Amino acid sequence: MDFTIDSDTQAIAEALLRFVEREVLPLEEQHRELLGSERTMFDARGRYVPEVLALRRQVRMRSAELGFYNLFGAESLGGGGQGALAMAHIQEALNHRVGPAHPLVQTVVISSPFTNGLSPVLRYLKPEVFALYGAGIASGEKTLCFGLSEPDAGSDVFGMKTRAVRDGDEWVITGTKQWITNSPYADYAMVFALTDPEAAARHKGGVTGFFVDTRAPGFAVPRVINTMGHLGGDTGVIVLEGVRVRDDHRLGEVGRGLQVAMDGVNTGRMGMAASCLGLARWALDQATEYAKVRKTFGVPIAEHQAIQFMLAESAMDIYAAKNMIQNCAWRLDTGRNATAQVSMVKAFSTEMLGRVMDRSIQIHGGMGLTNELRLEEGYRYARVMRIPDGTAEIQRRTIARQLLGGHVDL
Repeated sequence: MDFTIDSDTQAIAEALLRFVEREVLPLEEQHRELLGSERTMFDARGRYVPEVLALRRQVRMRSAELGFYNLFGAESLGGGGQGALAMAHIQEALNHRVGPAHPLVQTVVISSPFTNGLSPVLRYLKPEVFALYGAGIASGEKTLCFGLSEPDAGSDVFGMKTRAVRDGDEWVITGTKQWITNSPYADYAMVFALTDPEAAARHKGGVTGFFVDTRAPGFAVPRVINTMGHLGGDTGVIVLEGVRVRDDHRLGEVGRGLQVAMDGVNTGRMGMAASCLGLARWALDQATEYAKVRKTFGVPIAEHQAIQFMLAESAMDIYAAKNMIQNCAWRLDTGRNATAQVSMVKAFSTEMLGRVMDRSIQIHGGMGLTNELRLEEGYRYARVMRIPDGTAEIQRRTIARQLLGGHVDL
């Protein structure tokens, strides 16, 4: 195994960071009065105000223009086709450089498989249908959401109640989706629904994916779900009341929707893990530098063994996560089975970030609790990330099943 990052990938990462430093961060600074507080970023309903949405769209489209936005989109869709190792390196580099709490960077500069850009799920659209929407999605002008989870069906996807019933050349979709990122703002939704409840009850398929225009009659996002003390956000509830979708807007074969959905989920788990790695490195940098200058009892706190142990434990966590991510990415890039490894990486990296952020806050003492250092925002992000794309407990379930089935090569 050789995890050396090739010169082309390094050049892409460096160019991306230059773009962020020269254009995106100055834009945030220019609009600090708007972006510096959630009281001004969100309206009374918890949605981004129009000015913030316009800035996010501006950054998306500029990033797409420069070739960064769709770096990890499939070449067949017009994306950059960068592999898992490249994604891991670039996401780590970006998050290490900027840290948390940048509303014009995270999920904006680089597309997500769930909310924007050339999602791997779009490969399952008919080419002639993708041609109708692809340009707007690729340019950053239009965004997506991924409607899989429901109030009673998170990790237990076969427990979903949303139904799609065939009516001639159309499907009629009725149901509720919950915890759907970007749903309050998305132009299109990738919605998954039961088309064969009996097959789903036997865990033998029965779920089908559909590409839905969010302006369609019967499609609504009645509320935003605020999490972890935030005043607003991008996660919402979708209600579908008799939404009609043409059969040619189906995502893949009838009854094979979960295989389609997992294409996006696995990509998202790797991207999330690499982002957590970068943020953990950022947090350790903050703690290390602070420990050198903060004095107690007449000496820098870096000379206290208690502080040294916390720094060392964070370094060990980061090193372990980095090696896991690189190994898993190598497996994916070389076509090896990595079902268990993807779950290991997602669970370990999200939990690791929580530990590193917690130690960094502790090293900073009272300063670590303030909003201005952004550590508390990183801590909240870390706590949230243990749940989306499959909870840490579900990842352990997957790992154990793969292990018991003899499918894990360690």
